[in-house]
Amino acid sequence: MYSLLKFFHLAAAIFWIGGMAFIMLALRPPVHASLEAPVRLPLMAAVLGRFFVVVWASIVALLATGFAMMAAVGMKAAPVGWHLMLGIGLVMVAIFAHIYFAPFRRLKLAVADANWPEAARRIGQVVVLAKINLGLGWIAIAAVLLLR
Repeated sequence: MYSLLKFFHLAAAIFWIGGMAFIMLALRPPVHASLEAPVRLPLMAAVLGRFFVVVWASIVALLATGFAMMAAVGMKAAPVGWHLMLGIGLVMVAIFAHIYFAPFRRLKLAVADANWPEAARRIGQVVVLAKINLGLGWIAIAAVLLLR
């Protein structure tokens, strides 16, 4: 059972962190360099909308499996890296919720209104916060692997 929980936990983390890395490092730069705002911003809003469905599912899986694995060993017996990962993960969830309910929501409204300067401003906010979450994700991975 523990192996299955760990598998789903890792799969969810890979989807979330890998997706952020792909969007920030591979997709966004060429899209930004080659497409004008009226094409680029609706495209990125649509990509993020689809990706964010995966992120919500990943968050549910990460929390469910993480708490189940933590409960199986007990909070006191859990390695310090697990505690750090839990704390960092909760911060990441809070940042993502802010992204989703604030700048991303406003990005979609700006795109619907064809307000390209506002949409560009909002996607800029999403990018900054997503980069913070990407860094935190790597720190969480390092914590759990290095602090056993």
